[in-house]
Amino acid sequence: MFDGVRERAAAILARYPQPRSALLPLLHLVQHVEGHVSRAGIAFCAEILEITTAEVSAVATFYTMYKREPVGRHLVSVCTNTLCAALGGDDIYAAVRERLGGIGHEQTSADGTATVEHAECLAACDLAPVLTVDYEFFDNQTVASAVEIIEALQRGEKPHPTRGAPLTDFRSVELLLAGFFDDPAVGGLEAVAGPSGAEESLRGARLAEERGWTAPPVPDEGAHP
Repeated sequence: MFDGVRERAAAILARYPQPRSALLPLLHLVQHVEGHVSRAGIAFCAEILEITTAEVSAVATFYTMYKREPVGRHLVSVCTNTLCAALGGDDIYAAVRERLGGIGHEQTSADGTATVEHAECLAACDLAPVLTVDYEFFDNQTVASAVEIIEALQRGEKPHPTRGAPLTDFRSVELLLAGFFDDPAVGGLEAVAGPSGAEESLRGARLAEERGWTAPPVPDEGAHP
C-alpha cells in the first residue's frame, strides 16, 4: 500500500537533521494514503524511521489529529468548548450528528460523506460558534447554517469556508499537512490560497495602529520596576 509513497516519505525525511523528527508529517502522509493511521501505517513509519512501532504508536495515539479509524470524505469538527457551547455549539453538534444519521463522536455516516467529532477548542472564540470541515473554518454558525453545510457535502458539493482555502477533502488536506503544499495532486499552491484572518480578529490591531497605541516596552533583564 505504501510503496507508491516511499519517494514522498524520503522527501519528508530529507527536511530534518534527525530522521525521527519526521514522524508527525509521516503520519499525515499515512493518513493521506489510508484515511487513518492503521497498524500497517504505524509499521511503515517505524520502518522508515528505524524506530519501534511502540514509539510510533505513542505519538499516533497522543494527538487527536491522527485518526485510528477510517475517516469519511470529510472531517467535520464542531467546537463544543465554553464560548461556542454557550452560543449554541452543543445544539449545532447535535443537529450535525442527526443529519449524518444519528452518529456519535468520531463516527462516520453510512454514506461515507463525513466523520464528525466535537472539538474542545478551535481557537476562534471571537467568531463563535464555529465548525471546521477538513480544518477549514465556517464561522458564526447556527443550527440551520450548519445543517446546510452538511447537506451540501452530502450532495457532493464543497461549500466555501468563511475564510481560508477552498475545500478539497480529508485525504488531500493530509497531503498538505505532510508538507507537500505545491503538489499537483492537491491543486498546487492554489489549494492553500485564501485569507485566513477575519475582521473580528484584526479589529483590535487596526484600532491600535490607527490610534497609535503601543504595548509598554519589555524591561531590561534584571531591571527593577
